[in-house]
Amino acid sequence: MEPGAPSPAWDADTAVAWLEAHASPENRAGMARFGIRADRTFGVPLAQIRPLARKIGRNHERALALWETGTRDARLLAALTADAARMTPEAARRWAGDFDSWDVVDGVSDLFVDMAGWRELIDRFAADEREFVRRTAFAMTAWAAVHRKTEPDGTFLALLPLIEAHATDPRNFVKKAVNWALRQIGKRSEALHGPALALSEKLAASPDRTARWIGRDAVRELTDPKTLERLKVKAARA
Repeated sequence: MEPGAPSPAWDADTAVAWLEAHASPENRAGMARFGIRADRTFGVPLAQIRPLARKIGRNHERALALWETGTRDARLLAALTADAARMTPEAARRWAGDFDSWDVVDGVSDLFVDMAGWRELIDRFAADEREFVRRTAFAMTAWAAVHRKTEPDGTFLALLPLIEAHATDPRNFVKKAVNWALRQIGKRSEALHGPALALSEKLAASPDRTARWIGRDAVRELTDPKTLERLKVKAARA
């Protein structure tokens, strides 16, 4: 076996057994209070799942099998160990259709933005009326703004109208992701800060309650002196 290759002993069944052995009823109860389905989790915190993912390594077939178990913990492990280069748009849409927890959405969205067709997926997911699928579009936007370092700023500028279009969706897990996406775009670069702040101010003055909340919260962060200082430092280094 090549150095660093995942151990063949770590198949999906072994990984699930490890997760079950580390189950925490206390954590499960706490997760339920934060909108995570308690009936589909062992209660293993992400702080334990991440080291496990590093230990067992990337294995796409195992990740697909982990996903099919339906448990939140196994699906987060699947997101951390799947191969984005082998994820197809069809598989991504199938996974999105299974979403029932915001933390799984956010974990898988981080994987999706590494896919070749990530930008088209955002449009497709945003148009979907299901709460967790729509959240995926904006969680992806937020992650992409942070992680896709070489992506042209124009890509994110073109996503601002999509944010505006869905800023009136009052559902909790959508509005929080829309807000997250707007803030991350505004913090990505000095060039994007102005347009993102302008949209934030427009939303803050909206007659719609949800849009006002999104806008006011984004304005607060995008005008924070620490945010402005970081943008100046980033611009100086560019």
